Amino acid sequence: MNDWTSYDEVAKTYERVHAPHMAIPAQDLVALVDPPTGGRLLDVGTGTGVCAAAAREVVGNGGLAVGVDMSLGMLAAGHRARPDLALAAAVAVDLPFRDGTFDAVTANFVMSHFRSYKTALADMKRVMRPGARVAVSAWADARDDLQSAWNEQVQSVVPREMLEPVWKQASPWHDLFSDRRALEEALRDSGFRHLRSEQHEYRFSYSIEEFVTGLESWATGRFVRQMLGETSWESFKERVRAAFNERFADPLNDFRTVVMGVGTKT
Repeated sequence: MNDWTSYDEVAKTYERVHAPHMAIPAQDLVALVDPPTGGRLLDVGTGTGVCAAAAREVVGNGGLAVGVDMSLGMLAAGHRARPDLALAAAVAVDLPFRDGTFDAVTANFVMSHFRSYKTALADMKRVMRPGARVAVSAWADARDDLQSAWNEQVQSVVPREMLEPVWKQASPWHDLFSDRRALEEALRDSGFRHLRSEQHEYRFSYSIEEFVTGLESWATGRFVRQMLGETSWESFKERVRAAFNERFADPLNDFRTVVMGVGTKT
């Protein structure tokens, strides 16, 4: 049975449904870290490479943007979508680069997923040259009608007490890093200086069909899919689709709040 915590099985769905929307905050994160033209940027937890692709546009042909991720499925989807982008398999706590390699590092929506964000930040700092900047982002929105409607459907097939460990395992620091001050504190504790944080608001538009399909890449979606098996999962998605069509206009708007923090290696 596949590990529900892995993104491998949902990578194609993620790239098709979510990557076009995730590219928007990725551009803002790259602008915040402001890599030099011709410089070298590392994107940690790159997924299918949307943030690395945004960085490549900024560093230009004379520079280098590299994306690393632990999910081979996500990297494969990224290679298919962006065949000329430099992507590699790696974990944030053991980056396969020499000390002082990069002029900038980004970590887009991955801080909350690290088992030990302090260890991850330490290794990111190691591969940065003095004066290089790191920029990180995290979701900061409260539960809305879309999330509530999804959770109602999930809890109709999985008891809530089983879901609490799922949320904790998938994103142990979600609540912590929904506060921009916590992002700054994490960077400060890791030895970064000249700290700054920002809050951004986004509106993503999905058809209901796209949104429901995209739910399988969420942590709860991956877990429920494994619990139910493929046949029951497809039946469950039909019920979710019917519930969303009854409750929401099509297309629907997903309003999201994102916090971003940046610091400098001195």
